Amino acid sequence: MTTFARRSAALLACAAFGFATSASAQDKGQDKTVKIGVLNDMSSLYADIGGPNSVVAIKMAVEDSGLLKKGWKIDVLSGDHQNKPDVGVNIARQWIDNEKVDAIADTPNSGVALAVSNLVKEKNSVLLNSGAASADLTGKACTPNTVSYTYDTYMLANGTGKALTKAGGDTWFFLTSDYAFGHALERDTSAVVTANGGKVLGSVKHPINTADFSSFLLQAQSSKAKVVGLANAGGDTTNSIKQAAEFGIVAGGQKLAALLLFINDVHSLGLKTAQGLTFTESFYWDMNDQTRAWSKRFAALASKNAMPSMTQAGNYAMVLHYLKAMDALGGNPHDGAKVVAKMKELPTDDPLFGKGPLRADGRRLIPAYLFEVKKPEESKGPWDYYKQIATIAPEDAAKPLKDSECPLVKK
Repeated sequence: MTTFARRSAALLACAAFGFATSASAQDKGQDKTVKIGVLNDMSSLYADIGGPNSVVAIKMAVEDSGLLKKGWKIDVLSGDHQNKPDVGVNIARQWIDNEKVDAIADTPNSGVALAVSNLVKEKNSVLLNSGAASADLTGKACTPNTVSYTYDTYMLANGTGKALTKAGGDTWFFLTSDYAFGHALERDTSAVVTANGGKVLGSVKHPINTADFSSFLLQAQSSKAKVVGLANAGGDTTNSIKQAAEFGIVAGGQKLAALLLFINDVHSLGLKTAQGLTFTESFYWDMNDQTRAWSKRFAALASKNAMPSMTQAGNYAMVLHYLKAMDALGGNPHDGAKVVAKMKELPTDDPLFGKGPLRADGRRLIPAYLFEVKKPEESKGPWDYYKQIATIAPEDAAKPLKDSECPLVKK
């Protein structure tokens, strides 16, 4: 063998050894690169509660995790699912296959979230759900790759539904958004109403992103139900509340139950229209010193200087915990189920929701709060919209594991 040939063989051997060492290091979780794709409604009826400001919250989590200072490279991508499951799945598939995205975050719209949850299980990625409400994501449709952090339809039903029924609102009629989220919210609230001695007189389904609620509100009015339950969200909730005022629903003696209401919705409606609405959330910016400090940081970066919605706060806390799990693993194993298992193993603790377990079904246990929208004269300034009526204990805000349909739960 010539000298040149020997040198070439040695160089090739070194290169091969270097590649093998690098591959081995990656296999052992030493790869310190992470990609997170924020998938939500960037331009339509859920854009204010998620949208670009969810990206702001997640980038804050990346910064606050401390991993960048430890030499990690963390990229945040964003995409608009347009509230269409096929669009959402196509974006997620492209991200995972071509961009090597490790986790999909936010996913408001339960139809999109359920479809993406199936995909991330197939691809062994991670779904960090804060925006989608369907309790099925941690119930019959649960997977080892999906976590739900902030709220679900069970929490909303057992907060607002139970409180209003016990307060005398014992007959209900539902205006329901006609897709997975609305169906789950009506189902879970109906169960709570009947369990507490109430009766559901009827319901009507409306398309997502409805402009004219007149025919639906007339049916609710003619039902004579004491409570009109709005099993919708975002722009659909604000439109139905505005038009209910025009129809004199509340003036006629019926009560509106906004089963899912966000601070952005109250801001859009104004206190004159929204005053008196009772609803359930797991986060409010003005809860304590920590939530106030973080929310002011957020608002300084956010579009329109908005205060954070419950789901935007959830995105921050959830991604912070996800990155904590990555750090504990010593690197990115590119194994979604392994990362989620580590997230469940580690205690959660963040400035917005405090401490609490991430259960076997993927549900983060946190307290919820029953709020009422203040009257205009009660508000002390911008975004001072809520007064707290009651606290719902964490174990009451999530479906008990003994009743869970999640196949991951051992009974």
